[in-house]
Amino acid sequence: MERRTRSVLLWAALAVPVVSVDRLGMNEPRPAWQQAASLTVLAGAVAVRRTGPLPAFLAAAALGLATGSSLFTLSYGPALAVFALLLGRRADRARPALLAFGAVALAGTVKIAVRDVDPVVEWLVLMGTLVFGTVFPWLTGRYWRQGRELAAAGWARADQLEREQRIVADRARLRERARIAQDMHDSLGHELSLIAVRAGALQVAPDLPERHRAAAADLRAAASQATDRLHAIIGLLREDDDERAPLAPAGESVAELVARAAESGLEIAYEDEAGAHASVPPSAEAAPAERTVHRVVQEALTNAARHAPGAHVTVTVARDREATTVTVTNGRPREQGSPSEGGSGLRGLRARVTDLGGTFDAGPHGDGFRVTARVPAEGTAAAPPPPFGARLAYARRRTVLAFGAAVATGALLVGGTFAWYAYSRTHQVLDPADYARLRLGVPRAEVAHLLPDQAATDPPAERAPTPPPEGADCAYYRASGELFTAVPYFRLCFGGGRGRRLVDKAVIPTAGEMSKERVR
Repeated sequence: MERRTRSVLLWAALAVPVVSVDRLGMNEPRPAWQQAASLTVLAGAVAVRRTGPLPAFLAAAALGLATGSSLFTLSYGPALAVFALLLGRRADRARPALLAFGAVALAGTVKIAVRDVDPVVEWLVLMGTLVFGTVFPWLTGRYWRQGRELAAAGWARADQLEREQRIVADRARLRERARIAQDMHDSLGHELSLIAVRAGALQVAPDLPERHRAAAADLRAAASQATDRLHAIIGLLREDDDERAPLAPAGESVAELVARAAESGLEIAYEDEAGAHASVPPSAEAAPAERTVHRVVQEALTNAARHAPGAHVTVTVARDREATTVTVTNGRPREQGSPSEGGSGLRGLRARVTDLGGTFDAGPHGDGFRVTARVPAEGTAAAPPPPFGARLAYARRRTVLAFGAAVATGALLVGGTFAWYAYSRTHQVLDPADYARLRLGVPRAEVAHLLPDQAATDPPAERAPTPPPEGADCAYYRASGELFTAVPYFRLCFGGGRGRRLVDKAVIPTAGEMSKERVR
């Protein structure tokens, strides 16, 4: 019931200009059946505006093209704008609306071409009506629709975020456990590997008693087993998508890490091209690049101690303005170790380095194994995409600029149309006093100085009191320079051979004056 009431009110509002404009004499008078037919068409357009906004708009445009010279009419202009607004609000796609606008422009152009009117003025009026009477309301409707959709999407996003917060709260304890597991795997695994290296060094010492040598072998085997069990247990607790734990013990630099490993029995050669940076510890506040370099060296040394015991290890660190490159290479092991192509530790390092925009490579090298990582310096990694708020603000700025460009174009078009309209109308005016001085039979050459520069291109010839003389050349002139009101016209007809004398003159009254004469 409420929807039906709204439809009736909308139809009544659109019918007011249809009836009142004719009553006020601002249009050419039309028969009652034409007004009734147009009101019926408007009623049908209002009825289908929800399910068929495009047919409703085309119906309003058809009324304007049928009654106006170039789509613009005071009677159906409001209906055209309203249905264009509803078309933008309710239509899902933009292509049908754009095709409809093109069809209306084509129909209006064809109508102007077949009529005996000034095509420049009429076509400019047609384009101005399309821009301001259809395109702008349609864009407003589309922005209205998008605003409602964005609001609905915002509420849906808020509900989703609320659900995600509950999930995050449930996983908080698991994430904390995973971070502890990561720290234990990185630090304890490295320390157990160093213990195994020290035990191996004691086992091969020449001055150690046999029973102590056996105890050192048992200690080395126990450390290796403890490392394997720690790796297996921690692997159950770690999650690939969790945040990484601190990658280095507090206060330890890469040089100190290498020195401690060498004290444990590893044969290590260390080279750092930037010695000033070698003593900088990768604290929790340090750059992610430095912590990642420390972590690469730590993991590579741990793998060398486990899988290549007794092998010579070379650690090289090269730094420049753009990145830090670290290479850890171990040769052939003196003792048989368990072969490996890189476990979860190296896979985690690869993900960490690539996240920073660097490259990571690990694999066999000669008789041994090599780990190479190139970590970009802080500030040189690929910039993340702009946040959603920044992208939305950019889209809004583009929309405002596009709308402003359309407004400026429309303003220039309307301004040019008005200027041409005013110029042409004011140069078609024949002063009533000059008209009164004209006498029948006078040659055209003698009165040429009294006639305006231009003749009217769209005179109301059908309202002339008498038909023009047969074979005469008739010209029409406005009796006043007023632009937006109906004015009388003068008809001057010249004929009679080469001299072209004035054979007829007549005054064409306005539509309102004719109605008064009929009443009398």
